[in-house]
Amino acid sequence: MSTVLITGASGGIGYELAKLFARDHHNLILVARSGEKLEQAATDLKALGISAHTYALDLAAPTAPKFLFDQLQSAGMSVDILINNAGFGAFGEFAHMPEEQILGQIQLNITALTELTRLFLPQMLSRRSGRIMNVASTAGFQAGPLMAVYYATKAYVISFTEAVAYEVRNSGVTVTCFCPGATHTGFAKRAGNDKTRLFKRLGAMNAEKVALDGYRAVMEGRTLAISGAHNWLVAQSTRFAPRKLVTAISRWISEPTP
Repeated sequence: MSTVLITGASGGIGYELAKLFARDHHNLILVARSGEKLEQAATDLKALGISAHTYALDLAAPTAPKFLFDQLQSAGMSVDILINNAGFGAFGEFAHMPEEQILGQIQLNITALTELTRLFLPQMLSRRSGRIMNVASTAGFQAGPLMAVYYATKAYVISFTEAVAYEVRNSGVTVTCFCPGATHTGFAKRAGNDKTRLFKRLGAMNAEKVALDGYRAVMEGRTLAISGAHNWLVAQSTRFAPRKLVTAISRWISEPTP
């Protein structure tokens, strides 16, 4: 049985991914901020006949990724599949956003994801076996007024992941960038954009369906996968439309609806 490490595993897409891996008999290492929710998730998943270890960590803390890696090394646990799913966004104009929200998004969405990839990738390469999936977003294909930092962090994840995937081609290790669109999870409420046109009028996908798309993408070793035909069309359209127009539309979608 292989072992899968999933960050942001206590709910939403991360938890749905954990269920899919558990059903296919993969052991789990679950990481999230909320220890109570994490333990409940682990209890439910163990009922499927797998082992589930939990680490209640805030990966936005600068020392957390290395601490997690060292803990697993000390326990003699190797990771066959790494799912970098943890991330958060914050809604509001950049000039008025608290510094801790700005830096927190960069630390979690970019720095922690990058460090975890760097920590676990060499071991996979030495075994000539392994999979990594970095969860980005369709937000990464355009600029995002009112969520400028979040959109920018996801653009980084797309670019970074595609580059690393190319570097390790033919190594036996695959690196996948998975891009969901708007999804019904706790993300929007935490971000403060759950009342926007994006969620109220355009609609969001079901977390179970999104997770299944991500699961298939990482297990097939695809470099880039976008969840949902509509989201794929939107992402492709940004390549051909004028950038100012794309940004203006992005702003309109992100505005609260009456």
